[in-house]
Amino acid sequence: MTTYVTVAIPYVNAQPHLGYAYELVLADVYARTRRLAGDAVRFLGGTDDYSLKNVLAAEAAGVPTRQFVDDHGARFQALVGPLDLSFDDFIRTSADERHAPAVERLWRACAANGDLYKHAYEGDYCVGCEQFYTATDLVGGLCPDHGTPTERVAEENWFFRLSAYQDQLEWLVGSGELIIQPEPFRQEVLGWLRRGVEDISVSRSVARARGWGISVPDDPSQVIYVWFDALSNYISSLCFGDHQSNEYRRWWVEADRRVHVIGKGILRFHALYWPAFLASAGQPPPSRIQVHPYLTAGGEKLSKSGRSTVGPASIAADYGTDALRWWFAREVGAVADTDFTVERLIARANEDLANGLGNVINRVVTLIYRYRGGLVPRVTAEPLEAVRDLQEHVWCALVDFDLRRAAQLISDVVTALNRDLEVTQPWVIARAEPGGRPAAGGELDVLLARYFLTAQAISSAATPIVPGLSARLLDQLGTDRRVSQPCPAFPRIERP
Repeated sequence: MTTYVTVAIPYVNAQPHLGYAYELVLADVYARTRRLAGDAVRFLGGTDDYSLKNVLAAEAAGVPTRQFVDDHGARFQALVGPLDLSFDDFIRTSADERHAPAVERLWRACAANGDLYKHAYEGDYCVGCEQFYTATDLVGGLCPDHGTPTERVAEENWFFRLSAYQDQLEWLVGSGELIIQPEPFRQEVLGWLRRGVEDISVSRSVARARGWGISVPDDPSQVIYVWFDALSNYISSLCFGDHQSNEYRRWWVEADRRVHVIGKGILRFHALYWPAFLASAGQPPPSRIQVHPYLTAGGEKLSKSGRSTVGPASIAADYGTDALRWWFAREVGAVADTDFTVERLIARANEDLANGLGNVINRVVTLIYRYRGGLVPRVTAEPLEAVRDLQEHVWCALVDFDLRRAAQLISDVVTALNRDLEVTQPWVIARAEPGGRPAAGGELDVLLARYFLTAQAISSAATPIVPGLSARLLDQLGTDRRVSQPCPAFPRIERP
């Protein structure tokens, strides 16, 4: 099976925030699980450079736009380390030579299909969303997403005939040909479609864009609208600009899965605009759009430029990548927004990773090290019933983006292993034998082998969620049935 998975590419107008980090980890867990299950996987990240927000931020900083987006784009790309991401590719829309030719090819294909036309327009525009809103969309005259005043804009732009794809979009979403999950977000898209879709502006004047953007083919007075441009990254990274591209054929046209992982605030662009652009160009749509809610701090949405900002790199540096990835999996809801605090992060990490997963593996290793010199007894044994099919159940949850259920399954078997240790008390069995060393092949050997196999199963199942911790646990369990010297793989976190 072939799986192509992407994240939304962010504007680089400010520092990365923790809400976007969650999206990256959510997609990374999915990509890792698919790879472990045997899929051929391509996982794409990137940055959205051609945005008016980037231009305005550069002006405010007093630096050239090119320098600004290069500097800030590097900070997003640098999240690979702190978040332990497994990107196969990373595209920056203003710097990657694959991008502009693909955008131009998509534009010309839509134009050849008769879906682009020039039209004078006046409307309420939110720079933050890079989107026009109708009066009924606004909340108290403000942008419904940012809560900020819109700008009244009047100019002549190129428009895309989105209305021509109303029926096709309804069929895609309604039939499940395009999966949108979780279900409440699918219903939101169906609601938009029931109310009807209107044609959309897909270009901006060069003057308003400050000359920053990809020029509209054959019309140098306009640049291509950032959302037409940005969405194209999913195929420009596959060399869509080359009509003979093998990468595009393999990872898009012939892929078994084309999965976009996005935040709820940009659902309209991905569920309506993007499939319509592709249909106009005669290209297949994505197969799944996985939507996630926001993270908040004190009830306020985390953002790059707002008052509530939490830097993922600094959180990972202070408390560890494993703690952050585990908190995302264990705590963030599928639909409702989730509030982040450092206290919650520390409490969850200490309970589940230090006192739970890390501790129970260390207990097993200590027993084998103490009573068998680090060698796992070579006797016939089966792992605890609780971990049979654990990996399958955990990975099934992860490929359905149910990280909470997967993390809960792992925590449950950790509890089961600890409970069994307390019931059997192998240390008591060891002390009961003459010299404190029971005979080989006896009850203690069977227990130690059983617990070793159980510990291996738990550590392996956790790999997509906490790959770093999982690797340390498996290393502690050793190779060729020889464990390492006992050492906590995840020490308790003490807040600085």
